[in-house]
Amino acid sequence: MAQHQDDPEDRTAPSTPKVRAGNLLVAGTDLSEATFRRTVIYVIEHNDSGSFGVVLNRISDTAVGAMLPRWAPLSASPGALYVGGPVHRNSALCLGTARQGAEVDNMKGVRRIAGRVVLIDLDTDPATLVEHIEGVRIFAGYAGWSAGQLDGELGNDDWMVVSALPRDILAPAGIDQWAAVLRRQPLPTALLATHPIEVERN
Repeated sequence: MAQHQDDPEDRTAPSTPKVRAGNLLVAGTDLSEATFRRTVIYVIEHNDSGSFGVVLNRISDTAVGAMLPRWAPLSASPGALYVGGPVHRNSALCLGTARQGAEVDNMKGVRRIAGRVVLIDLDTDPATLVEHIEGVRIFAGYAGWSAGQLDGELGNDDWMVVSALPRDILAPAGIDQWAAVLRRQPLPTALLATHPIEVERN
């Protein structure tokens, strides 16, 4: 498949996964805490001071147009705010996917995270981005870890570290993104995608 040619890291699982900006953290099957169960987190920053990212697969019932109407035209379907995590739910982060070949490194209010994925300042005029950005997703809150905390959770097998694809940021709401990301990993990790969804919901 083309994604393997473009993203060779998805074909091999490193024996010692290293977290870096642009990776995905996929919740382990034994992670039962309601906030993070079966979540996929995009890592925005990871350094000696700590880590933070956003949950990609927790949609809210609030439309982007109701809160940030200027951003509604650029927001990927279904045009809803996503719950990025439990920290600072009253603040918003915006991730976008740059168009193929678009030069975004010197654009005001845009910071490349990895590949075509960028972090966008919501004070930017979205009309200036239309030619360069395929779409955006806006997250209320984020997931954060203090120094060393994420390493401890990785040691407990709470998370699997895998490579992200640009399309992960704007994945349709109707898919099971947790299973979809696992399914494209090498065996035996791919088999975890068949792990049953718990009936209980919080």
